[in-house]
Amino acid sequence: MASFFLPTRNVVSSRRDFVRGLTATAALAAMPRLRAETTNKDSLPMQFYKSLTEEQRGKIVLPSNHNKRGYVSNWWYICPEQRLHTFYTKEQQDLVREIFGSLHAPDFQERMHWQVEKDLMGKISNTPSVGFFGTPEDKDFEFIYTGHHVTRRCNVHTDKGMGFLREPIFYGNFAKAFRETKDHEGNPFWYQGLLFNDFYNILDGKQREKALVGSEPRDESPAKVIQRRKNDLPGLSGSELTQDQKTKLLDTMRAMLACFRANDAEATIRTIAEKQLIDRLFISCYGGAFDVGSDKVWDTWQIEGPDMVWYFRGMPHIHGYFHLAV
Repeated sequence: MASFFLPTRNVVSSRRDFVRGLTATAALAAMPRLRAETTNKDSLPMQFYKSLTEEQRGKIVLPSNHNKRGYVSNWWYICPEQRLHTFYTKEQQDLVREIFGSLHAPDFQERMHWQVEKDLMGKISNTPSVGFFGTPEDKDFEFIYTGHHVTRRCNVHTDKGMGFLREPIFYGNFAKAFRETKDHEGNPFWYQGLLFNDFYNILDGKQREKALVGSEPRDESPAKVIQRRKNDLPGLSGSELTQDQKTKLLDTMRAMLACFRANDAEATIRTIAEKQLIDRLFISCYGGAFDVGSDKVWDTWQIEGPDMVWYFRGMPHIHGYFHLAV
């Protein structure tokens, strides 16, 4: 009966919690199946939606304009009382695992599954929660997956990525310790930090001075971490980059999105290019306590403009927020 969303024996908080989770899952397995049958043409998220009973739909399908639709945090649950290990059948849990995996590039899927399990921190009570915004009649019908260090979203109508547009996502992890070392050993997202530093290293001296700002990065409170700022943006303006540097920045952002499915990455980069956002972006990085190990390999950086926020913090461990609000 064990599934991906039930931690392995060595990380379960207590035998009582484990048995309670299995009992609830077994009870749900006895629920009558929904009358609507899925078809081979249905996307994975639509297959999951059609598998829900009326009771389940009543709990996790939220209005399209629900106030949580634009919410994001490093640790939250869209439907806190309806967790994957207690509210769904084994088949539904497996389908959610498949959906989550499909939102990532094949080479990264195993690491993304590992991140979710690792950040349960040994407690089954930290199991993720999923939900929907809207109805099948809505073009922007959305599936959402939330938990510790994870928020992912996708359109329900297709298995093809449409880009990270409109609403924010979150990714993060502490791999070996809450306070990671300068090399962030084992963290599946540190590759993004190294790519940012590769870009920083092609800047000239004056550009580097502007990019390295003395203030602190954004506040991580949910309302502020993705706040769209139009004025007083910190760092180096994209308008001050040479054409080669602009191309490098776009290529760097594309490479940093490599952990996600290719359709989403390409649609996102295409939107940034077509809307000519580069000149409106500001690139900043942060020293002091935010430079882990004081090695000038910047662990904390931001790429932001009036329509976009990409926040990456490596102290004490990695938190990444992305919001392209177009």
